[in-house]
Amino acid sequence: MLEQRIQQHFIDSADLKYQSAQSLSKPIAAAVQAILACVTSGGKVLACGNGGSAADAQHFSAEFVGRFERERPELGAIALTTDSSILTAIANDYDYERIFSKQVRALGQAGDVLLALSTSGNSANVLAAIEAAHEREMTVVALTGRGGGKMTQALRETDVHICVPHERTARIQEVHILALHCICDGVDAQLLGEQETPT
Repeated sequence: MLEQRIQQHFIDSADLKYQSAQSLSKPIAAAVQAILACVTSGGKVLACGNGGSAADAQHFSAEFVGRFERERPELGAIALTTDSSILTAIANDYDYERIFSKQVRALGQAGDVLLALSTSGNSANVLAAIEAAHEREMTVVALTGRGGGKMTQALRETDVHICVPHERTARIQEVHILALHCICDGVDAQLLGEQETPT
């Protein structure tokens, strides 16, 4: 019984990835272009999200500053989820909704990219970060699910929206990490040229 349940998770995850490949390839490619334009102009990516999405923001930043699969020069990325002193000070002195937006206003510059992750698309602190990014003339790359929630209305035409067509948080997050790996690979391919896919 338990093994069947586990196998069903694998099947459901694989099915969603197959179903999403065609519809998400265009916005993921647009995200690659937006982030590539940012980092080749000396800009940086500021990444934020809550819970599993916070972990994804940190995962992405680690692969950008360090490396993905190939050696390359370091790329600028900061996860806004990692400084416990900043997070607790803002949450305590203001409110939790402003933990990312105040960092975006402090660190973001025109031409930078905000990578905003929310499986529901309704995270108040991520929505506030999007507003702050627009004030700073930054492009937003949003990763959501469940139809995009409030983030759909918060985004501009110049932003990129990668919306996973599913309701379940775990499945959405599984596609988010695949999308982030595609972005890392796409940026590397544009910077370094194509190479055979590693086995």
